[in-house]
Amino acid sequence: MTANDLESEVLKLDPKERARIAQRLLESLEALSENEIESLWYQEAERRDRELDEDPSLAIPADEVMREARARVR
Repeated sequence: MTANDLESEVLKLDPKERARIAQRLLESLEALSENEIESLWYQEAERRDRELDEDPSLAIPADEVMREARARVR
């Protein structure tokens, strides 16, 4: 069973069961070691870098990002 198959099956459950599973998954992430967390961030950075290399139009100018971030903080 792939992750997509599993996701599809979980989404068929009632909301209470989905919430229980979501809670367990979040708890499992909290138990990660510093090395595991660092590795996951590195993998995410690599993925984002590849996406931008493949399609530079996905990039958002820094001033736009900062403007949006400031708006959200207010």
